[in-house]
Amino acid sequence: MSGAGRIWGLHLGLIAVLFALQFLLPAYHHGNLARIMVLASYAVGYNILFGYTGLLSLGHALFFAAGMYGMGLGIQNGGLSPAPALLLGIGAGAVVSLALGLLALRTSGVAFMIVTLMFAQAGYLTILYFGEYTRGDEGFVIQSAQRVLWGIDLSEPSNRYFAALVLFAACLILSLWLIRRPFGRTLIAIRENEERVRMLGYDTQAHKLGAMVISGTISAAAGAFYGLLFGYAGASFGAVPHSILPLLYVLLGGAGTILGPFMGALFMFYLIDLSSGVTTAHMLIAGVALVLLTLFAPQGIMGELRRRAFGWLP
Repeated sequence: MSGAGRIWGLHLGLIAVLFALQFLLPAYHHGNLARIMVLASYAVGYNILFGYTGLLSLGHALFFAAGMYGMGLGIQNGGLSPAPALLLGIGAGAVVSLALGLLALRTSGVAFMIVTLMFAQAGYLTILYFGEYTRGDEGFVIQSAQRVLWGIDLSEPSNRYFAALVLFAACLILSLWLIRRPFGRTLIAIRENEERVRMLGYDTQAHKLGAMVISGTISAAAGAFYGLLFGYAGASFGAVPHSILPLLYVLLGGAGTILGPFMGALFMFYLIDLSSGVTTAHMLIAGVALVLLTLFAPQGIMGELRRRAFGWLP
């Protein structure tokens, strides 16, 4: 089998396995995996900016919250049905990521991290300030009757799982297709040596802005779907700690690998879930596991597999 055949076969095979698990998993893990797939989609968006372009953002919760609140407020206050509300949320994320990109990409390195962090905090405070509409820290529930998309009740577990799978599959395939295109190859070159790419005549700023918008839009789609599938929108999703989650997922799974975000989200979710059943100090256990993984698998789960055995992994 050719290299391209193996790559597409692996990723489509994962989607097929996730599809089959819908019929095999018990209810508890069924619901967990649906949540993991949405969070992994969020991490896929982050991976495009950090893993492939080399831009460390600490403000991606801003895009996730833009998608969530764009969708949620469209339903709650605008009377929209789920389909246009989802489009509104995704569009809001695209606009916010474009605006932030135009400002933040004037900086680089640590300054870029600080600027994205500041804007994320500003977005969180904006949600709190307009609590009359957003309900602030309390958030608001999206009722089951408002979560019917084209006659499909997304509050029903099976439908929710399939919707999460559709989102994850779309993000995964888009990410794989993008990275194998000249645009994606240029992003990787920018990560490795931006000055050389600029000397070759490429507009690195335009490419980085494109990566920012694509990354933010995918993250916003994850936020919009999360709110719709699980029926809740709250300010905590826009807080700075929620910007750290995709960074952890990507680092654990393997930055600059297509499957890394999913593996990192799966590992981190169940690490916290299982350790919390053993002790109230579950974050200590998670922290120790993260340190060990960082020491012995510095390139993340998929990164180490690529380095040690499967060099063809994208």
